[in-house]
Amino acid sequence: MDNIEDIKERLKQNGGKLVGYARVSTDDQDCAIQMEKLTQLGCNKIYADNKTGKNVDRAQLQQCLDYLREGDVLAFTRVDRLGRSLKDLVTISDELRKKGVGLFIVQQNLDTSTPMGQMFYAMLGIMSEFEYHLKRERQTEGIARAKSLGKYTGRKSLPTNVREQVLQLLAQNVRPTKIATDLGIGRTSVYKYCQSSPE
Repeated sequence: MDNIEDIKERLKQNGGKLVGYARVSTDDQDCAIQMEKLTQLGCNKIYADNKTGKNVDRAQLQQCLDYLREGDVLAFTRVDRLGRSLKDLVTISDELRKKGVGLFIVQQNLDTSTPMGQMFYAMLGIMSEFEYHLKRERQTEGIARAKSLGKYTGRKSLPTNVREQVLQLLAQNVRPTKIATDLGIGRTSVYKYCQSSPE
């Protein structure tokens, strides 16, 4: 990887850090593979979110962006891990450029510190947003077809005993994330029973 070696040399010269960011969309997935790649790349600090990439309202992403300083480089495995919206991707890139922070996309070995890198980053952003909308369209069509055939039942509900445990723990003011972890279920399943908005 010529680009990453160039970046490491640049970081060495200016005292910057290589910081990683990983993301998966649901609680049923994990960031282990992405984090392993980022660690192998040389990231000593990695932020990770289990949240959809359709917006930038992600706790770890915001902490990551706040942490980055001039001379640092933010690395992530694919552009859709940083965001699904072209507008968000451009906003993040612009904000980081103003701070003097570069971006590195592992899959494409892409360094955005060059004009060519910035152009490819924008193209990847367009493709990521297109893929996201195409996937949503296919899901909607699939659900509509299944409903017309009487085969769509929606998501499976929690078993009665698990649902009762969720309600009891919520009544005791236990945080949804802890409930999901303790019971081995997704946070979205817990939030369904919350009166308040998700944490």
